[in-house]
Amino acid sequence: MNKTTRTLFDKLRSPDGDARYRTFLHVLEETDKRVDWAYEVWDQLVEGLHDGDNHQRAIAAQVLANLAKSDPQNRMAKAFPALLKLTRDEKFVTARHCLQSLWKVGAAGVRQRESEVV
Repeated sequence: MNKTTRTLFDKLRSPDGDARYRTFLHVLEETDKRVDWAYEVWDQLVEGLHDGDNHQRAIAAQVLANLAKSDPQNRMAKAFPALLKLTRDEKFVTARHCLQSLWKVGAAGVRQRESEVV
């Protein structure tokens, strides 16, 4: 993983909520277009869907949904059930953020729309 990407994703775990939010907005902006580093952070984001911190779960869900357009290997097919499960998260705000991002998976392409939901 390149240094810039590593730094951004480290800042997403910052205890400083303002710094974390600014970084989150920057990452969302970067991932509004296709990126070549999606798989460098993919597994970290999938793991983040199960994080004990609801903020981290919400961040992981939203960034992962944004990265669907950068997924030529169709890894989303395996990650989608965990994303869908997060729409029923114990924290309403986390569930809502995930739900509001799911459309990006379908908009990314035919293969993502055809992913099986378990």
